Amino acid sequence: MASLTKSLKCSKEAKMKRPNNRKPTEFRPLTVVAGVVPNADGSAMVKLGKTTAIASVYGPRSVYPKWKRKADRAIVNCTYSMVPFSTDERCRPGPSRRSTEISKVIGDALLPSIFVEEYPKTMIDIYIVVIQAHSGTRTVGINAASVALADAGISMRDIVSSVAAGKIDNTYVLDLEGKEEDASKCDIPIAYMPRKKKITLLQMDGDLSAKDVIEIINLARKGCEQIHEKQKEALIKRWGI
Repeated sequence: MASLTKSLKCSKEAKMKRPNNRKPTEFRPLTVVAGVVPNADGSAMVKLGKTTAIASVYGPRSVYPKWKRKADRAIVNCTYSMVPFSTDERCRPGPSRRSTEISKVIGDALLPSIFVEEYPKTMIDIYIVVIQAHSGTRTVGINAASVALADAGISMRDIVSSVAAGKIDNTYVLDLEGKEEDASKCDIPIAYMPRKKKITLLQMDGDLSAKDVIEIINLARKGCEQIHEKQKEALIKRWGI
């Protein structure tokens, strides 16, 4: 933590101008609500700044046809999509190469948190719909889906939290927004299980030194720990525990 603080001071963060006058280590206003889709087994809505995602979980339920079943574990399916009006320019409805890729990325990030071995011969379906997009849709989707899984009563090792961090000029910044992604030297989204201290997703878009990568990952982990607390608060409010 001391090295991170020292690095941030050296980056002259006082001169850093961000949307809404955010500090480099501050993420956008965060709202987490559990239980927003009545007909789902579990659901959640996460809003980070102007980006909003709703996740619904159905299952565990029977798998048909039966030959698709896994005798020793549950099958976890994840589907990510964006509604046409979620962006400034109307996006094309239906699946795309990007949505297919993000669906797999999110599913892989969530899978280590689920005790799939407790639900043999079943299927757990996760649906994530982005209704407003302004950067960070995959990380917001992961946050919503993890709360939805817990809301559905799925046995989990930990709630998965996710956020991106990067470097603009000489400053490490948390939760890049809008044009910041284009201005950054690198964008690193991670998914993280704070209790297990385990990273379940790590992507990198850019070219940085090993030192920079370590500092950015540490900053993102700190952000995930804060998001994790908001996720737990939403579940406590939902279930009164």
